Amino acid sequence: MTLTTDPEPNHNQDSEPTLTDVIRKLDQLSDEVKKFDERFSNYQQATQWVIQLAFGLIASATVIVIVSNVLK
Repeated sequence: MTLTTDPEPNHNQDSEPTLTDVIRKLDQLSDEVKKFDERFSNYQQATQWVIQLAFGLIASATVIVIVSNVLK
């Protein structure tokens, strides 16, 4: 595979990709990776909040059970 430096995009499937085509596709992939990283970061943060909420509820329930048994 050889790359040409043709300034015009080459959309024929029979011909080899130009350097411009490769750079454009790399830019698109870079944008997709950035979007994925952002989504993953949001997912990770949301998961961490859910885990903290669950542990908080478990701790609160435990304290309530202990206090109610001690006060009886």
